[in-house]
Amino acid sequence: MNLRRQPPAGPLCLPLSRVKQAVFLLAGVLALPAQAFDSEPEDLETLSLEALANVRVTSVSRRSEAAADAAASVYVISAEAIRRSGLPTLPEVLRLAPNLQVARVDARNYAVTARGFNSAFENKLLVLIDGRSVYTPLFSGVFWDAQDVVLEDVERIEVISGAGATMWGANAVNGVINIITKAAGATQGTQLSASTQRDLHIGAVRHGGTLAGGGRYRVYAKALEQDDIARENGLENVTGYRRSQAGFRADWGQGADTSTLQGDAYQGALHQQGTRAIRIAGANLLARKSMRLQGGTDVSAQAYWDFTERNQPLAFVEHLNTLDLQVQASQVLAERHRLVWGAGYRKAYDRIENGAGFGFLPGKLDMHWGNAFVQDEIDVTDTVRVIAGAKFEHNNYTGMEFLPTLRLAWKPSGDSLAWASASRTVRAPSRIDRDFYSPTVPRVVNGVPQFAIAGGPDFRSEVANVFELGYRIQPLPGLSYSATAFLSDYERLRTLEPNPNGPGSVFSNLARGRTRGIEMWSTWEAARALRLTAGLVVQNVRTEAEAGSKDASAATGLATSDPSNYWKLQASYDIAPGHSFDALLRHYGSLSRPEVPAYESLDLNYTWRINRQVDLSVSGQNLLDAAHPEFGGGVNRAVYERSLGLKLVWRL
Repeated sequence: MNLRRQPPAGPLCLPLSRVKQAVFLLAGVLALPAQAFDSEPEDLETLSLEALANVRVTSVSRRSEAAADAAASVYVISAEAIRRSGLPTLPEVLRLAPNLQVARVDARNYAVTARGFNSAFENKLLVLIDGRSVYTPLFSGVFWDAQDVVLEDVERIEVISGAGATMWGANAVNGVINIITKAAGATQGTQLSASTQRDLHIGAVRHGGTLAGGGRYRVYAKALEQDDIARENGLENVTGYRRSQAGFRADWGQGADTSTLQGDAYQGALHQQGTRAIRIAGANLLARKSMRLQGGTDVSAQAYWDFTERNQPLAFVEHLNTLDLQVQASQVLAERHRLVWGAGYRKAYDRIENGAGFGFLPGKLDMHWGNAFVQDEIDVTDTVRVIAGAKFEHNNYTGMEFLPTLRLAWKPSGDSLAWASASRTVRAPSRIDRDFYSPTVPRVVNGVPQFAIAGGPDFRSEVANVFELGYRIQPLPGLSYSATAFLSDYERLRTLEPNPNGPGSVFSNLARGRTRGIEMWSTWEAARALRLTAGLVVQNVRTEAEAGSKDASAATGLATSDPSNYWKLQASYDIAPGHSFDALLRHYGSLSRPEVPAYESLDLNYTWRINRQVDLSVSGQNLLDAAHPEFGGGVNRAVYERSLGLKLVWRL
């Protein structure tokens, strides 16, 4: 493979001018009095396996519970795992979850999913950042180039594979990713970080302090520059980008009575071949209040505003404003019932300036989603729980959707849990399903517009009926494992059918599918300073056209691009006090549509805690070969190259 291209920045050469842009964005803030840094890195002895099992999660039932007691397939990426991995960006960090498929499409785009149906426009996975949904109504997926956080500020990432619609609504079909950042009180003082790799350079600064009345705050700024990468044919894949982001978070209160106010703003330029860069920008503001009422009922309310703008030359310009309001309550009834209920409403104002090649019609559209949910967890006996819940959700396109779940959990001992579930979930139509037209201005014949491709006016929600059987156990103090078998039947999958009213094609719902498989992972504390983690997913993903469909792509399964298996092996070793070494070996099975060979990848990271203030890390990614593709077809697809990197974290 010829990978000659323009000389990149040297792998160990720090682009100081780029890092300074991030550092000096908050220069005035750095003049404030610094405080002791409250959250120091931990070693393996501090993070025992039992402590990890008792990590509290909130994404399964929308209330705090131990991860070991959750009746769902949930994996938690901890702050310490993120720090030790040396992985530089949010999508790369998601590779740590054994129940996620993560494939790099090009320099800035990723295909991320769970349990199949992966694509660069994946539409069956819900992603949240601190409770704020980052999905786009254009295609029901995520623009990963518009999402970022300061990785050192992440407390944990909760990854649920399987249906989550009862708690989180439509589009939580195959899973939920909830990225939860630390409270402001855990990020006091000033921190600077800078990292560089072969073609990626990142700088960030963050400062935390106190507010009048006992509150805590943090402010941050971050800049990232990703160079263009190589194609498989050795030419340049012009998909690099530059991005800068700043934000804040403030917290008041403690325990069950807390208030949070946070926000972010970003802008970026995304490279394109042969034309001007795509311009992206956005801002959001979120407020959340939690309290405990007399009688023990926990109540929370959350509201946020989110603005995004995407200006893609020769294609479209989108301005999207979203307002979201949620309220919920949880209470214990008669000692054996744990009831969670709530409601929400989201309004989106979408304004699109269409190009000539394709468009979204109407260009201006107001969308709304309203929902109400309830879930009851009943202790049938001291060891058996039944969890029943349902959500009713209304949207513009299909009206009311019913999203129920039923779960059974059996805890025969304090260190094991067996559970089973049956759920119904849907992917509601997106704008591409209903409102996409090509060309934007059609040729009119006998008064009838002639579109090559048109949105389906009767396109309905895709439906999945999901069945799971899971088991997790900690048979020894230093050993735990979890396994989940799953079967998902999909109905009304999207197809592209001949237009019955003229030439061209329209989107319809004439395909079905089935995924089945098993996902498992295990952690073993082989020694006081050595932890080994393994994860494996074996799956079978099938789609087929229904009778009457004339879409050849659905018949051949083109809608899916998933491996039959993928696994990871991870080792974390504390060499000596202040010195840690981590290795991550991954295998990803071959893809058939389009064809991508199987590959193995090795990432290494060594961190030296020079003192209480300074960490220095040396990392290597994709060390087993010079380069390999992970997604896409043909010689023009991007390849992921071997790289070395340095990272410095300085806590003042």
